[in-house]
Amino acid sequence: MPEASGAPSGAPAAPPAFETEAHGSGGSANALRAAVLGANDGLVSVLSLVMGVSGAAFNSNDVLVTGLAGLLAGACSMAMGEWVSVTSSRELYSRQLIEERDEIRDDPEKERTELIRLYEGRGVRHETAVEVADAIMEDPAQALDVMAREELGIDPDDLGGSPYVAAISSFALFVVGAVPPVLPFAILEGDAAVLTSLALSSLMLLLIGGLITRFTHRSPVFSAVRQLVIGLSAAGVTYAIGLLIGVSVV
Repeated sequence: MPEASGAPSGAPAAPPAFETEAHGSGGSANALRAAVLGANDGLVSVLSLVMGVSGAAFNSNDVLVTGLAGLLAGACSMAMGEWVSVTSSRELYSRQLIEERDEIRDDPEKERTELIRLYEGRGVRHETAVEVADAIMEDPAQALDVMAREELGIDPDDLGGSPYVAAISSFALFVVGAVPPVLPFAILEGDAAVLTSLALSSLMLLLIGGLITRFTHRSPVFSAVRQLVIGLSAAGVTYAIGLLIGVSVV
């Protein structure tokens, strides 16, 4: 339980620390999760696409063109979606910060009471909570920073990151996942291209399944096999549909 016993008499107490390390590790986990899932989206969607076209008995050039079109369309869609998502989040956080700043300016006593209750809810003694809240509210900029982090869960120095970095990262990660199923059709023909595409994609699925365990803490073998089964099942469904369409066209 935080105490102010180490400070000189009459000196303002520092705000209690509440495990900020956990938030940092959570941010890293979220970044890894986004990277892995972005690559997985590119892999599974484009693998399913090229297998469907292959099942319909199109030649390798047709499959390659279709796969590249799917790669570019999916990567652009991911990038645009990520840009809109991050931009919207930043706008929302900025509006919340402006509202919080106005509340601190117009009704500081209400914000002081909220701080006291917040710290008391975390186990801080009432006297210490009052002392800390008073010290924080002496500086409006510090009060805004603390209220943003503790009450709103917002990091004023970050606001969700750059939408441009997020867009470029999403584009690149989707392409990384989409290349293995498409590449064989640029250098091979027929069944050799299909089998090589499945082999490379299977290795990628196993790798992604293993990386997922970094934030799920499940067995790497279980996660890798599960990812493989899901990805190949999706490809199998589209291949079967392609076969049916090819037969009906013939």
